[in-house]
Amino acid sequence: MKSAKIISGIGIVAMTAALIQGFAMGDFFVDGGEILSNPWGIVSMVDLYVGFVLFSCWIAFREKSVFVSIVWIAAMMILGFFAGSLYVFIHLYASKGDWLRFFLGHRKEGLVPTK
Repeated sequence: MKSAKIISGIGIVAMTAALIQGFAMGDFFVDGGEILSNPWGIVSMVDLYVGFVLFSCWIAFREKSVFVSIVWIAAMMILGFFAGSLYVFIHLYASKGDWLRFFLGHRKEGLVPTK
């Protein structure tokens, strides 16, 4: 679990730096238009959003609150894997070393006998 925490922490730092650089140096609409004018840019965007949707399905599955799920999924769609890395980082710590709790969230209770 320590490796996962490190990797998610690196993801938060990398995405923070990339977002700051993008907002400071780029023009979201002009640069986005260039990406979407390139066939491989479209492939990359479809690939990215398929990943967002799949990750969001996991968030919706493991969260008990619909409101919390909606907030995290909205963050995922807006901030990308900055939000995903932060979500993983928070829940790795909250699970206290229990991988089933990390992956299943509230659904672990009642599914897995406790020792």
